Amino acid sequence: MLNYIKNFRNDEDGAVTVDWVVLTAALVGIGIAVISTVSGGTTAMGDKMSTMLEAQKTATY
Repeated sequence: MLNYIKNFRNDEDGAVTVDWVVLTAALVGIGIAVISTVSGGTTAMGDKMSTMLEAQKTATY
């Protein structure tokens, strides 16, 4: 039983899993932050382009 406890204490597989979970969560958080930051600018730019294109006249021959 004591040998089992020593092996369990020295086992590092769970620590690697926790590291990957934390790293993945950080990447997802950064992705969400980037999307929320960029989405406002792209919406405004799309609205400006739409307004500009609607104001253009089509040449007819």
